[in-house]
Amino acid sequence: MAPQLTFAANMCILLIEVIVMSNTRSSGMHIRVNPDIKAKAEPILAAIGLSFSDVFNLTLNQICLKRRIPFELSSIQLTENGYTPEFEAEILRIAEEDYAAVKNGTAKLYKNTAEMFAEWDKEDAGDDD
Repeated sequence: MAPQLTFAANMCILLIEVIVMSNTRSSGMHIRVNPDIKAKAEPILAAIGLSFSDVFNLTLNQICLKRRIPFELSSIQLTENGYTPEFEAEILRIAEEDYAAVKNGTAKLYKNTAEMFAEWDKEDAGDDD
């Protein structure tokens, strides 16, 4: 289970797959965020009339304009890889489990990222039950 992080940390610590949509001026993003943080942020954003997409677009625009993260991160102690120590430990634990599964032949392998995300979406849909 992922550690509880601040909303700002979750925005910085996202595993993102960008899928460029053909013939459009935008791209789609498949992201995973802590569900508790998402639930807390939703009413705040709704109250000020912003969607998650709006917030990410605003944040990415500010990153491009300022050429840095547009909010204070000094209260968050990050590792040399840019993660909190707890989140990096979780990443390493999962990576070690996955490596062991690949070595012993029990890993779930995918043909491509589309197949992987389709399965993740099915799993996410099942979580809502």
